[in-house]
Amino acid sequence: MTLLAIDIGNTRLKWAQYASCELGREPLAHGALFLETIDQLDEGDWARLAPPAAMIGCCVAGDSVRHRVEEQLEMWDVTPRWVVSSAAEAGVVNGYDHPMRLGSDRWVALIGARARLLAGGRRGPVLVVMAGTAVTVDALDADGRFLGGLILPGHGIMLKALEAGTAGLRVPTGEVREFPTNTSDALTSGGTYAITGAIERMHRQLRRHSGETPHCYVTGGAGWKVAPALGIGYELIDSLIFDGLLTIAAGRAARRHSDWGQLTG
Repeated sequence: MTLLAIDIGNTRLKWAQYASCELGREPLAHGALFLETIDQLDEGDWARLAPPAAMIGCCVAGDSVRHRVEEQLEMWDVTPRWVVSSAAEAGVVNGYDHPMRLGSDRWVALIGARARLLAGGRRGPVLVVMAGTAVTVDALDADGRFLGGLILPGHGIMLKALEAGTAGLRVPTGEVREFPTNTSDALTSGGTYAITGAIERMHRQLRRHSGETPHCYVTGGAGWKVAPALGIGYELIDSLIFDGLLTIAAGRAARRHSDWGQLTG
């Protein structure tokens, strides 16, 4: 059985095809493209794929984008299954005031983070950072309870807001410096330190709450830009949402098998 996993963010669609739901397995194929070009999937990347037996995904880009992807999936006899946040799944308990209002990408990434931690024989609290168009910083305690998290603008949004609201400033191509001495470096450093400062503050709060140093996973398209400026230990994981999707798919498949066994036993 092959599984097609899809992650639809605010800017890009990422996909990967797996031979099984086993965590840590390398995908058979994978790709990414901007949302403007998803209508070409059935004639492009997906035209060369073996038909998947199942599909699971998460989408934060809205119903219209999700429907466009579902139209591309019609080339195969596969039922789209989209993850929505719930009160609990795969060993993670959702502490949001209204659990279903938590973004599905954040929920899936939390599940992927816990699964990855346990698969490595480790335990403890986890800080999950997703750096993309927006940045989220979410805290998970050692028992798998989501405590809460932050949402802040990504680096690009910050720079565009400054460009729109401040005379004479233009989006720069500067570097991150400890003591910037030109405007481009000052803007790039300011945006980066605003993000890393929020991450480090949440890391301190989670450490104080749990009494132990949290693990920190960083993922997302801009993760590689943000992570080097962090003053805490971290792991940069490109596949965290896919780890979560695989974990969810495996758990649901096991439950279906168990339910069928109880019905036929």
